[in-house]
Amino acid sequence: MHDKILILDFGSQVTQLIARRVREANVYCEIHPNDVGEAFIREFAPKGIILSGSHASTYEDHQLRAPQAVWDLGVPVLGICYGMQTMAVQLGGKVEWSDHREFGYAEVRAHGHTALLQAIEDFSTAEGHGMLKVWMSHGDKVTELPPGFKLMASTPSCPIAGMADEARGYYAVQFHPEVTHTVQGTALLRRFVLEIAKAKPDWVMKDYITEAVARIREQVGDEEVILGLSGGVDSSVAAALIHRAIGDQLTCVFVDHGLLRQNEGQLVMDMFVGRLHAKVIHIDASDQFLGQLTGESDPEQKRKIIGREFVEVFQAEAKKLSNAKWLAQGTIYPDVVESGGTASKKATIKSHHNVGGLPKTLGLKLLEPLRELFKDEVRELGVALGLPPEMVYRHPFPGPGLGVRILGEVKREYADLLRRADAIFIEELRNTRDTASGKTWYELTSQAFVVFLPVKSVGVMGDGRTYDYVVALRAVQTSDFMTADWAELPYSLLKKVSGRIINEVRGINRVAYDVSSKPPATIEWE
Repeated sequence: MHDKILILDFGSQVTQLIARRVREANVYCEIHPNDVGEAFIREFAPKGIILSGSHASTYEDHQLRAPQAVWDLGVPVLGICYGMQTMAVQLGGKVEWSDHREFGYAEVRAHGHTALLQAIEDFSTAEGHGMLKVWMSHGDKVTELPPGFKLMASTPSCPIAGMADEARGYYAVQFHPEVTHTVQGTALLRRFVLEIAKAKPDWVMKDYITEAVARIREQVGDEEVILGLSGGVDSSVAAALIHRAIGDQLTCVFVDHGLLRQNEGQLVMDMFVGRLHAKVIHIDASDQFLGQLTGESDPEQKRKIIGREFVEVFQAEAKKLSNAKWLAQGTIYPDVVESGGTASKKATIKSHHNVGGLPKTLGLKLLEPLRELFKDEVRELGVALGLPPEMVYRHPFPGPGLGVRILGEVKREYADLLRRADAIFIEELRNTRDTASGKTWYELTSQAFVVFLPVKSVGVMGDGRTYDYVVALRAVQTSDFMTADWAELPYSLLKKVSGRIINEVRGINRVAYDVSSKPPATIEWE
C-alpha cells in the first residue's frame, strides 16, 4: 500500500495543482470534498492532510469546515489560503474581513524558524529576514492566532500570513504554494509531504504498471473489454495498459468521426495493430457525426452531440461483441475533477464526453485504469509501456477533435481545410529549433493548433481577387494549463507557416496569430 496524502477541497479552482505538486514528489494523493464523512477520513488513513483554498469567507459559509476527524487523527495538517482561515476559526482563532485585499505577487517574511520554512527563502533583507516571493489571492485575513500557534510568516498588509502549531504538526499559509508564481512553493509542499508528514515517495509510474495490470486482471477476470480508441494520449495509454494485462480479451473500436488530425487513422492502426498486435475495429462514422452536427453552432451542444454519437456507435459495436462485459475509457483525474466528480463546491468548467453516463446506456461495466492519474503521469506510463515518445508527448487534443476548433457550424469542407492547415503548422513547429535552447518550437510550446474561422476575407493571388476563409494560429506555453501565456514564436516561423498555408491550402487566404493569454482567454477557442 502507498502512503497517502488527503486533499480536502473547499472549492478552489486550483486545488488540483496541489495534487499535482504532491504527485511530483512521488507521493500518492487524492482530492475529496471538504464535507466527506469522518469514517471516510479514518479509513483513508492519510499520512497528512492538506486543506485547499476557496472563494468563500469563513464567516459567510459555515458549511465550509474541515471535519472534526482532521483534528482528531493526529496527522500533520497544512492549510492553504481559506484552509488556513478555517483552521484558525475551528481551533479558536479569529478571521476578519480585510480592507486591504491581496491578489497577485507579494513578498512574505518568514518568522520563527519553523520546520516548514526552515532554510526556504528567495532572498533576505538587509536585516537578515528570509523572504519568499509568493502569489496571494484573499480578501479576509486571520487576526488572532488560535491557542498553541505561533507566527510563521507576514506581509505589511497581512500581519498573520502563516502560522504553526508544531507540537501538533499544524501549519498554514495565506499564500498559494501550489501555483508556479510562488517560487518556493514546490519546495514547501515537498517539505510538508516528505519531511513533516513523512510519506514514502513510492508513487512511480514504471512500478505502477505491475499494480495496474494486477488490478485490471482482478476486475475483469476472463470477461472481454471494449475500448474506444481515439488516437489521443489518454485512450492510447489506456489501450496499451489493458492490452498488457489481458491481451486478446480487449477489442479496441477506433471511430473516425471525420474530425481527426491528418493521417491520424493510419497512425493509430500502424501502432496498435502493427506494433502491439491488438484487436482494432476501424469504423468510418464521419457521415453520421457530421450529419448530426449540421446547423449546430453552440460549443457545448457540439460536445454533447459528439458524445451522444459515440454512445450510439459503441452500442452498435457492443451488440456485435456479445462477450464484451466491460467498457474501458481513458478518463484521467483532471476529467473527473473538472466534471464535478470530486469537488461538490466547484462549478463545472465544461462537460467531458468520456465522463459519466456511458455505462448505463451501454449496459456494460466501466473500466477506467487511468482515472487516478494526471496527464504527465499518463505520459510517463505510456513511455514505460513502450509507446513511442512522439505519440505520448503529443500536444493535448480535445475529445470532440476539430469539432471545437471550427468556430460555429461544423462542415466537412471546413474540417478538410483545417486538417491541412493544422498539419503544416505542426510540421513547421517540429522542424524549427530555437537557437538558445536547441529545442524545437513544438517542444517549447505546450499546445499549438489552428482554428478555423467561418468568415471570408478579400485577398489577391497573382493578378486575381480571392475571397476565401481565415484561420488563426494558437500556441501557448504553460506548466499547469490553469494559466497560459501565448508563445512568442519567431516572426520567421510565423511567416513561413502563413506562406505555406496560403499557398498550399486552396480556400484559405489569410492567417492570424492569437496573442491572448489565459486568463482572460481560454486555450481552446470553444
